[in-house]
Amino acid sequence: MADSTADGVERRMPTDEARELLSLVRDIARREIAPHAAEEEAAGRFPRELFALLSRSGLLGLPYDPECGGGGQPYEVYLQVLEELAAARLTVGLGASVHTLSCHALAGYGTDEQRAAHLPAMLGGGLLGAYCLSEPSAGSDAAALRTRAVRDAQGEGEAAGDWVIDGTKAWITHGGLADFCTVMARTGGAGARGITAFLVPGDAPGLSAAPPERKMGMKGSPTAQLHFDGVRVPDDRRLGAEGQGFAIALDALDSGRLGIAACAVGLAQAALDEAVGYARERRQFGRPIADFQGLRFLLADMATQVEAGRALYLEAARLRDEGRPFGRCAAMAKLFCTDAAMRVTTDAVQVLGGYGYTADFPVERYLREAKMLQIVEGTNQIQRVVIARHLVGPESR
Repeated sequence: MADSTADGVERRMPTDEARELLSLVRDIARREIAPHAAEEEAAGRFPRELFALLSRSGLLGLPYDPECGGGGQPYEVYLQVLEELAAARLTVGLGASVHTLSCHALAGYGTDEQRAAHLPAMLGGGLLGAYCLSEPSAGSDAAALRTRAVRDAQGEGEAAGDWVIDGTKAWITHGGLADFCTVMARTGGAGARGITAFLVPGDAPGLSAAPPERKMGMKGSPTAQLHFDGVRVPDDRRLGAEGQGFAIALDALDSGRLGIAACAVGLAQAALDEAVGYARERRQFGRPIADFQGLRFLLADMATQVEAGRALYLEAARLRDEGRPFGRCAAMAKLFCTDAAMRVTTDAVQVLGGYGYTADFPVERYLREAKMLQIVEGTNQIQRVVIARHLVGPESR
């Protein structure tokens, strides 16, 4: 089945259900998200009510099992939904991607009892998630994290065997607002094998958030440090085996990078659409500036970047849906799509000239937002490391 994008390009959808789903998302984006995006981003307002709407509409659990409240959609479809959301407002597209990432550990590594107890509310109950891996001193070197979880051997009754978590997580999307957090904490020795994953309630005693970071873009999406001061977590909220947490985190990031790639393409598409519309309307020297070859070539290059990025993330999604290795392609998609978004948004500002540099048009916001996508969920330098390891193996020591 095919569906048409705003610029008339036909997009392949695997089923009629998927096509109807994408139509629903576009309707929500057009009516509920895009009209308020500029004002709310300028005010730094997070649209929690939109996430409640997305949850009620079944859009916050699309790639997960319907038996647990998910949508049962392939990644090929889910990522195109993210692209549409991000094109309307990146805060919403990125938020949906981070929420999905936050559910990954429980959905993939939790027990049947854990999934039944928690996943339906996380996927369709209006809750919002956060993914807690990075720390002030552990960013790209995530295996060096210091947040520690220790068994309370002195606990009595229901508290016997609880884990007590202490430490600080950094750069947490939805920090201070999330209803639940997937937290990676050290339960053993140094290195990757000493890390375990936990599902922590957002209102757990001892869990607090610092004031949100002051960022150059994405001002409507809160990013904050989270402080864990003696946060008690029952052992039945440990996800996977002790020491398996880092492997769980890396597995989640492979999928999460595809979400970032799709959001980047959505942002780039929005910038391209704005640039094309302006070029058709703006007149200089007695004719539309779209008539000038130099500008036409610039628009052609921008469109090519968008289509190439979309093809790359969809190819990675199909590999994932088929159960084939997709980590290398996911890293390539994250790298290419976010770099392309940076180029396309920069060129969109150039097309609009002086107007592009003002807040009267959205392309200056798109440019500021695109920069963030080159950093989150593994910088693009780390993506190159991942790709090279797949090609030639790990570095010699």
